[in-house]
Amino acid sequence: MSSQQHIVMVAAENGALAGGKVGGVGDVIQHLPPALSRYGCQITVVTPSYGTLHRAPGARQRTAVTTPFAGKSESVKLFQVPTELPNKSIRHWVLHHPQFAAAGSGVIYASHDNDPFALDATKFALFSQALAELLLDDPEQQPDAVHLHDWHTAFLLLLRAAHPRYAPLRAIHSVFSVHNLALQGVRPFVEGEASLQAWYPDIDLRQARIAADPRWPSCVNPMLAGLMLADQVHTVSPSYAAEIMQPSDPEIRGFSGGEGLDAALRGVHAEGRLHGILNGCDYPNPSQRAERARNLSGKRTGALPDIRQWSDFLAACSRELSRWAAQKPVLRSSHFVAGQRVHELANRSVLRLLTSVTRVTDQKVKLLLQSGNNGRSALDNLLDGLGDDGLYGLLGSGQGDYEHALTQVAAERDNFLFLNGYSDALANALYSRGDLFLMPSSFEPCGISQMIAMRHGQPCLVHGVGGLRDTVTHGKSGFVFTGENLIEQADNFVHAAVDALNLQRGQPERWREIKSQAAAQRFTWDVAAKQYKAVLYAPAPSVTLV
Repeated sequence: MSSQQHIVMVAAENGALAGGKVGGVGDVIQHLPPALSRYGCQITVVTPSYGTLHRAPGARQRTAVTTPFAGKSESVKLFQVPTELPNKSIRHWVLHHPQFAAAGSGVIYASHDNDPFALDATKFALFSQALAELLLDDPEQQPDAVHLHDWHTAFLLLLRAAHPRYAPLRAIHSVFSVHNLALQGVRPFVEGEASLQAWYPDIDLRQARIAADPRWPSCVNPMLAGLMLADQVHTVSPSYAAEIMQPSDPEIRGFSGGEGLDAALRGVHAEGRLHGILNGCDYPNPSQRAERARNLSGKRTGALPDIRQWSDFLAACSRELSRWAAQKPVLRSSHFVAGQRVHELANRSVLRLLTSVTRVTDQKVKLLLQSGNNGRSALDNLLDGLGDDGLYGLLGSGQGDYEHALTQVAAERDNFLFLNGYSDALANALYSRGDLFLMPSSFEPCGISQMIAMRHGQPCLVHGVGGLRDTVTHGKSGFVFTGENLIEQADNFVHAAVDALNLQRGQPERWREIKSQAAAQRFTWDVAAKQYKAVLYAPAPSVTLV
């Protein structure tokens, strides 16, 4: 036995496993457990296999569990998977079933044009029930707390609250983390194969209706289930915790708040269960920085190239564009336009480099394409202010309509380079080489890109929302804009960018101070883990990992 707390951490993503990450949730699940282990926690991380994660080198099957699901008996296998940086206080579990790869091998999230969340919700409903069975298997070895991340895992809370078989699990302390309230996984209670009653025929629907969506009462909202049924609810920044208690008003004010769940969140806050704790960022120590520098030199297999010179950066762009283009039988227009721009840039001097590394989604780039008072988009106005001797380089992929819109701007403006994909090498180059990092997110639960850019000494220009507001201080470590509506936000974003560029040109000493302040900021996982331990997890005796 051990005095350490045992936390079962459940998520759709795990960045510690190759192929297990899509976005910020994966980063959290990768970096939070090691920090918690330094504060006396033992962590078991659990994710679905998606048809691939259980096949990682060194993975071994520990057991299999039989669970009732959708009127059938399903066998779900449990694998323990090693990581590149083993930690005796952390183990990584992967649950495997063919349903977890229903959207394709390795696909974590599936899009749904005609039936939103149907495939994913079924997948995560089975995943949650299999985990519930595992937790029931050995009552003597139950964890001190189960920490669930986003709607994908909240079915576990609904099962223990409304299904008689899983009532014993109510004794386990529960924590529910909200990473992105915009995605809630709403499904019908009783209609169709992807409904709560179809998955769990023996669930008490009367009790389950505590999670009825306030907008569609005939539907269950797993995000709401997490909010209503967890012992503690957590969001990934203090400002986001405050924002989601307000109603959303995206069309007029450009504000994303509670996304229909603000009343429930105000109730959670009144009960003292809502906590905003800022995510952390990885800050290499001197020996790690030296190791990273050796890796970046390209001397090791698979290492990132050291893109120090402009010509090296352009060459890296060309390589990545060729690689992306080769993945499809037809050349995408975005890659063609970017290739032309890279060729032209070889014969141009670039004095100022604006950068973004982002997902190309409504949340991240809508404001770039928003029209200002002059009727032109914020992006066009920004490029006007940047001038011919500057360049805005944006790296990212996502929604097709936004990708097309950015490609059109890139074809018309020779000071805009849209790299429509993702590459660690190019991301590292933009973070480390840029003069000003742009992050005009409509909302941002926490954000990691601004922390990485600041870590490299690149000041950031951010929208004053969520975690961006909590990490960037206007005029000291970067620049912050706000606005009462979408048009004002678009104009203020451009004005702030132009002001920052003028400061760089006219006051170099002041600019160096801001760069230095940006590089000096520290948002560590150790600080976050200490708050998790003190605020979110119940202080109880624990079991030893085996």
